[in-house]
Amino acid sequence: MSKTLVRGARILGGEVQDVLIDGETVAAVGTGLDAGDATVVEAAGLVLLPGLVDLHTHLREPGREDSETVLTGTKAAAVGGFTAVHAMANTFPVADTAGVVEQVWRLGRESGYCDVQPVGAVTVGLEGKHLAELGAMHDSAANVRVFSDDGKCVDDAVIMRRALEYVKAFDGVIAQHAQEPRLTEGAQMNEGVVSAELGLGGWPAVAEESIIARDVLLAAHVGSRVHICHLSTAGSVELVRWAKSKGWNVTAEVTPHHLLLTDELVRTYNPVYKVNPPLRTEADVLALRAALADGTIDCVATDHAPHPHEDKDCEWAAAAMGMVGLETALSVVQQTMVETGLLDWAGVADRMSVRPARIGRLEGHGRPVSAGEPANLTLVDPAYRGAVDPTGFASRSRNTPYEGRELPGRVTHTFLRGRATVVDGNLT
Repeated sequence: MSKTLVRGARILGGEVQDVLIDGETVAAVGTGLDAGDATVVEAAGLVLLPGLVDLHTHLREPGREDSETVLTGTKAAAVGGFTAVHAMANTFPVADTAGVVEQVWRLGRESGYCDVQPVGAVTVGLEGKHLAELGAMHDSAANVRVFSDDGKCVDDAVIMRRALEYVKAFDGVIAQHAQEPRLTEGAQMNEGVVSAELGLGGWPAVAEESIIARDVLLAAHVGSRVHICHLSTAGSVELVRWAKSKGWNVTAEVTPHHLLLTDELVRTYNPVYKVNPPLRTEADVLALRAALADGTIDCVATDHAPHPHEDKDCEWAAAAMGMVGLETALSVVQQTMVETGLLDWAGVADRMSVRPARIGRLEGHGRPVSAGEPANLTLVDPAYRGAVDPTGFASRSRNTPYEGRELPGRVTHTFLRGRATVVDGNLT
């Protein structure tokens, strides 16, 4: 069994200590630990975090391997400091049966770069008409606990209620893509001043907020768990805050891009900024940051949505929606939350590891950096500054909104159960 000594890291950005990894676990944490025959990682000035966990990743396999595969997506995750990702169900075929989710789960195990926990579809074919095989997917080897039709909203209230009732039996959670379809027909961007000036179809905030209001009430009525995907408006924040004040079992996520970017960028008509839900206003961005800081929003999730060149390098109306995010997520959070004083590194660990692992009921991840725990760890250099260059991405796709933008922080090492998947910023 291999040993690694991480020497002189700031654990959660605080106390400087050594961490000895022996095999798959953390053997000891302290000062002046004896390296012995261990490989030594000199970590002075680096921050040590539990391995990051993403609740919302599109790996595209099976069916769209031209944009991403489980292997390339998990490589991108490792480079970004992630040791576990939840793979969304909108693949081809849809992950709505035990067979498909087990295929994705096994591909993740074979990749060796990151644990892959499949997300099962709520409805057959993401069509919103009939419940998928929720119980069978949970009972499969993949042990699915999170279900979502992400990309589409479960807009039928009866179907949503039945799904919440069904997963309650095994402590599952329905992750809702909150988008009232009738209110977003032909929508191209956030509805507001910019959409009016550009003449693009507006995507009103109420289309998101009305579904959230309904679903938190349904979750309370059933006594089940609902998770709100990629929350994007100030009004949505208030609804989640209200639901939590009632003691209801509601959680929510925000993407890195909704913490940083606004609809003003759409004035360029660059389709790299076309995303679902759309980029909102500066007021929304500030509300999202404050809600992540105070815990109303539980976690950061990337909504990593890779697309091949031809699906994004076209006119705005024809372009696919989505952005890649695994390799830049931690940097964006550092810029928007740490460098603004809204979160410290312990808070980042909570929002990007502890809470998403808890929501997904993911064992072995989001654990404290202490002896006896699984060695799923991430080292980050917070002093690093560099421009984003997508040509060096591990992801198969390049549709990042940050190309050429200087972002802080760089993951230097990622450890998955003690094995270094990234060393000095490079995949092993």
